[in-house]
Amino acid sequence: MQIESTSDEQSSLDDQQIQRIRRKSISVLAAGQILGGLGSGATLTLGSLLIVNVSGLDELAGMAATMNTLGAAVMALPLAMLAQKFGRRVSLSTGALLAASGVTIIIASAFLRYWPLLLLGMLVLGTGSAMNLQSRFAATDLSSKSTRGRDLSVVVWSTTIGAVIGPNLFEPGEELARFISLPSFTGGFLIAMCAQLIGVLVYWVGLRPDPLQIAQQRAAVHTQKAQLRRSGWNILKNIPAARRAVLTVALTHLYMVSMMSMTPIHMQHQGANLTLIGITISIHVAGMYALSPVFGWLTDKAGARTIIFAGQALLITASILVWIDSESHTVTTFALLSLGLGWSAATVAGATMISGAVGISERPQLQGTSDLCMNLAGVLGGLSAGPVLGAVGFQGLAVVLLIFAMLMIAVNLKPNSSDAVYD
Repeated sequence: MQIESTSDEQSSLDDQQIQRIRRKSISVLAAGQILGGLGSGATLTLGSLLIVNVSGLDELAGMAATMNTLGAAVMALPLAMLAQKFGRRVSLSTGALLAASGVTIIIASAFLRYWPLLLLGMLVLGTGSAMNLQSRFAATDLSSKSTRGRDLSVVVWSTTIGAVIGPNLFEPGEELARFISLPSFTGGFLIAMCAQLIGVLVYWVGLRPDPLQIAQQRAAVHTQKAQLRRSGWNILKNIPAARRAVLTVALTHLYMVSMMSMTPIHMQHQGANLTLIGITISIHVAGMYALSPVFGWLTDKAGARTIIFAGQALLITASILVWIDSESHTVTTFALLSLGLGWSAATVAGATMISGAVGISERPQLQGTSDLCMNLAGVLGGLSAGPVLGAVGFQGLAVVLLIFAMLMIAVNLKPNSSDAVYD
């Protein structure tokens, strides 16, 4: 009876109430992203150091980030299914709780000096990344066509705060670890666990009423058609607009991860010190997130395909700059800035297109499938970039990546009637 009453109340909300709930939901999601960014910003930096410390094997350093990305890929669809059935509140709270449990496993592995357990912890911690990706889609649940890109991009932008602050918690975290007798490199993880647990409360308390459930109830009331519930893969098979958008987001992420992950190695070979490398990566991260609201606004005004093309132009610019003078640290930094901006433009526009390609009843499944593809593409890019760098160098890698930009431009050139955006 209580559920039915809640459903009736949600379906009878007027437009003014919907807009109030929409604005509140975006604020809650942004707060959750900041907390999630604190966790990922600290733990991904420390993960490689901790696994080398525990295992004594330098060659395992890259496995921490790889397992984290795999965890995000594995959990993308389960979290989407939770959202589909129980709403964003349950899905995002569960994601934050699982991420916190992953940190617990990591700290336990440091006590036990057992690195396979640490990798398992990084895998579970990847749920937090999947949760953060779903949050940007959750921002569009109650959006109109004219605000979808902006709403999504505001939540993406909020990641910047946590991602920038997170790595700077290394020293305070180590002081905390020494104070309570935790192993080295685990203090930052403890801070991350606290951030994720606070995130559980933020989502559980703040996302009430649930924006996705309201959208689903309103869709059921206002449409006479049966609500479709196809799988994400079935949607990709049958809807060209969804297929193009998911492919664009995945390949853009592959492009970015491939070039970004090899930049520190390339710069080190060119004699750059750690400070200069850190500044370059920081500028790149700023490009990824700082202007996302601008790209969201432009997506709403000019259309997703236009901004996708702009994003590809920026990715191509990054490759051209590297090809022209890869030995210049200044040129490399500008290339990484262009890479970050291109990623931001294409992924914000692509995610906006994904949210508008199907009705609300099918969005969580399509969004989860997109996040799965995006994370798998990131893993592929990270694993393949090293061998390509070894074979043809940094300039050669930049040229090879142009193939993906050309492919993304080609698949988005021809508009289709199925590009029509759903409310």
